[in-house]
Amino acid sequence: MADSLFSRNLAEHQALFQQLLALDEQIAEAGRRLAHSIASGGKLLLCGNGGSAADAQHLAAELTGRFIQDRRPLPGLALTTDSSALTCIGNDYSFDEVFVRQLQALGRAGDALLAISTSGNSGNVLKAVEAARALGIHVIGLLGRDGGRIAPLCDVAIIVPSGTTARIQEAHILIGHTLCGLIEHELGLA
Repeated sequence: MADSLFSRNLAEHQALFQQLLALDEQIAEAGRRLAHSIASGGKLLLCGNGGSAADAQHLAAELTGRFIQDRRPLPGLALTTDSSALTCIGNDYSFDEVFVRQLQALGRAGDALLAISTSGNSGNVLKAVEAARALGIHVIGLLGRDGGRIAPLCDVAIIVPSGTTARIQEAHILIGHTLCGLIEHELGLA
């Protein structure tokens, strides 16, 4: 039993999560920046692919719903949820444009983008980050591996030090929940 797939996954998970303490300052800074954006009238836009798309939707729901306790809804919008926009933009332009065009339509200076990519190299997320910077939108990267091409373009890059997608995603949801808690705390809502 000690050499089961679950026990090996759990051992990898535990070893990685011990390393996450090194990200405490970046996570705290990201939480402050996201809360400041919302306090200043901005919104949080989120994007990612696959499991990261699910994380974007999950975290946006924590903001518009509730997280720690009942409070006013906070502006969080996952750019992954509008299937008509995704398929229209993907068909008429390219898959690399699915987030950037939505960001250009919906984003404003002072907003924040949470760009989620386990590789740090997702083409459509990278293009969204580049567009966000051009629009004056703050960029927080929730990344993996070495941070890829996205990391140097972020105001704050939170890089989970793993090469295993599943372990990175497990860490991303812990960090995402922490960011939601920090936003609530910074805004005096928790």
